[in-house]
Amino acid sequence: MCLCWAAVAKAEYEKYKDPKQHINVRIKDLMGRMTLEEKIGQMTQIERTVASAEVIKKECVEWGRKRSCSKRIRSDMDRDGKQFPERDPELVKKIGAATALEVRATGVQYTFAHVLRKKVAACAKHYVGDGGTTDGINANNTEISWKGLLSIHMPAYANAVANGVSTVMISFSSWNGVKMHSNRKLITGYLKNTLRFNIMVPYNYTQFIDVLTSLVKKEFIPMTRIDDAVKRILRVKFTSGLFESPNGDYSFVNYLGCQEHRELAREAVRKSLVLLKNGKSAEKPLLPLPKKASKILVAGTHADNLGYQCGTTVLTAIKNTVDPTTEVVYNEDPDPSFVETGEFSYALVVVGEHTYAETAGDSFNLTIPDPGPSIITNVCGAVECVVVLITGRPVVIQQYVGAMDALVAAWLPGTEGQGVADVDVLFGDYGFTGKLSRTWFKTVDQLPMNVGDPHYDPLFPFGFGLTTKPTKEP
Repeated sequence: MCLCWAAVAKAEYEKYKDPKQHINVRIKDLMGRMTLEEKIGQMTQIERTVASAEVIKKECVEWGRKRSCSKRIRSDMDRDGKQFPERDPELVKKIGAATALEVRATGVQYTFAHVLRKKVAACAKHYVGDGGTTDGINANNTEISWKGLLSIHMPAYANAVANGVSTVMISFSSWNGVKMHSNRKLITGYLKNTLRFNIMVPYNYTQFIDVLTSLVKKEFIPMTRIDDAVKRILRVKFTSGLFESPNGDYSFVNYLGCQEHRELAREAVRKSLVLLKNGKSAEKPLLPLPKKASKILVAGTHADNLGYQCGTTVLTAIKNTVDPTTEVVYNEDPDPSFVETGEFSYALVVVGEHTYAETAGDSFNLTIPDPGPSIITNVCGAVECVVVLITGRPVVIQQYVGAMDALVAAWLPGTEGQGVADVDVLFGDYGFTGKLSRTWFKTVDQLPMNVGDPHYDPLFPFGFGLTTKPTKEP
């Protein structure tokens, strides 16, 4: 009887579940237990809206109680990494680390960081990339932010990256990047000729799994290609501790939205602002604005809209910043007569793009949505004005620049919109330092246009950005 129980216990022992075993032993043991369908399931990432428990169990297969079809997240700080200035690499690294802490506290086991790409400006994924060149600021910031993310999120990876070991990383396909056609050469070539190990097939995942399974069984794609991908994926899961701790690390919960991280994000907002114009002439700059004035006008579709700014509106920030005796008048879309008769000391116009993410924001005209252009014209034609643009990319502004007294690219400030105005660069407590990480075109007919093109004729060139010095009011 004892021998029988000993045999049963030995048969049930699974090395991949034993954290004391070497990671290579665990991977080998688990790989030996997996079917082809289960391996392909590990390579398949589906969209969370279709990732029901039934689908996960049937198609993606749970190993260590954690599915391969993880949720996609993108934080404001990570998304806007393209804007961080070259002169402050430590800030970029800190933001990566802060993002990692908050991501880890949520239970999400990985995050999408920036990539190096030369992206057509019309594509709404512009904010994912690092600009129009892979040199200098962009390459450095990507490397630094990755190190920040990895140092907290997956410390073992940080050491591997630092030592030049790249085999622990996983390469993902583009969202819905593999198209299924009757001609199966496409998917065969894609997997044979690229180093993609995790394939994003958000909705047509059953077709992808069926096609890939068939191609492997018919030896169009070698089994070694599948095994290599799954080994990498399992290595990530074992290294990150998913099999032992599949849920969130509650010891990190106090980092979520903590004041330290908010201040860091606010600093990032401040340093990412790019001053494109300051005064009708260099001799008469408008910025920094005086905090003490008789009456000022705040206008624009994006001045008082939480949906566009995710936390603190620019209007609120302005009210919190100016002198208590300064009268702040808000009118989203004022007519010219209102502005002309208002006796305003100056005006701030905050306009920009509608909210979007990825494909939903693709545009072939890149214009500021109405009534943004008419607001600029009406206000700036009657009073000294600063225009603040809330956009994820350069937009068409050439025909309006002449009417503006000052122009600021504020990008997507995220939750800490207070950084745009409160004790910050608009009012002189800090100076402008931000530089363009992408060329600002004159017309969409020029696109695509990048540094080094033979007919490079931008409105504002790559790396452009005016500077101001901090001022202290008495």
